[in-house]
Amino acid sequence: MLTSAAVKQKAKEFGADLVGIAPISRYEGAPKQHDPRYIFPAAQSVIVLAFRIARGALRGIEEGTLYTTYPTMGYAALNQVYAPMTLWNLTNWLEDQGYETVPMINSNGGEAVNPVTGNFRRGWSRPVRPGNPYPDVLVHFRLAAYLAGLGEIGWSKVFLTPEFGPRQRFVLLLTDAELEPDPIYEGKICDRCMQCVRHCAGKALSATESVKLHIAGHDIEWSKLDPLACEKGIQGGCEGCRNPFEGEYPRKYGYGRALEGAAGCIRACMVHLEERGKLTRKFKNKFRTRPAWDDIDHSQPPELTEEVIREYGESGRIEEYNAYEKYTREDNYGTAKKPAAQEKHNPLID
Repeated sequence: MLTSAAVKQKAKEFGADLVGIAPISRYEGAPKQHDPRYIFPAAQSVIVLAFRIARGALRGIEEGTLYTTYPTMGYAALNQVYAPMTLWNLTNWLEDQGYETVPMINSNGGEAVNPVTGNFRRGWSRPVRPGNPYPDVLVHFRLAAYLAGLGEIGWSKVFLTPEFGPRQRFVLLLTDAELEPDPIYEGKICDRCMQCVRHCAGKALSATESVKLHIAGHDIEWSKLDPLACEKGIQGGCEGCRNPFEGEYPRKYGYGRALEGAAGCIRACMVHLEERGKLTRKFKNKFRTRPAWDDIDHSQPPELTEEVIREYGESGRIEEYNAYEKYTREDNYGTAKKPAAQEKHNPLID
């Protein structure tokens, strides 16, 4: 007989950090467009796997010196590479035990409900049977994690676990294996400190307005989120955003959607929870030992430092560098002919 303990052991062997299991019955009363029972009517259990965001993946943005690690190792690599491989292996293992399993990765796109705004996309698709939802059903991953007993949804709407606080991402499995469920988490991690609100560069979170849900016999609540402000803020596109880059190109194309580095909902929250001793996973050193850096004045063009002038001047390439700087400041990326010197050699890339 397949047991929950065996499933959890295998999931962790395959790479998951946390595993929670919910009976499909906890979705009773869920909105049709968010109800996984329409995806797999024979499902008995929902298995939720959590994968930690490495604390160090946030370090470069915290210091303002490296912006590639968080959007790659803390974001895309988890959602699109590592977690799907674990999901694949666990799905195959469950099939070997004789159980059908639907693996679901954390990837926005293709849903009849816009995952950012929560709005229904009119004209997107049509139900294939009377009474069915529209393709695709959008399962709420954070609610799934809550129903599987992994933790709670904080005021910021980011999911908090007692192990990692806000530092994890999720994948789901729907299976017809009937497994012993985990109890819904009854602890209290979020203390409504409002650090997430104060440090959200996009001003996307309200300190007073909230969303309230009653699900599986429990009342839950989080801040009323402005999703478009969140989208703009996380990409460093808002007034007052902590963004050291010049022009539109780095923000839009160079660093993906995670330029702002979740300053409020992850970093400020994590710092607060660690300082309060709320998390079971401990570190030898504090994450933040000095005030977080603030916004930069972009009203004046940046000056070349003596180090840059010396390096490029000694190598005889300062004219090429200046040509490239002029090109980038004019925001011509891809729309105007590049200077001949930049076509020949780009010192910022080579």
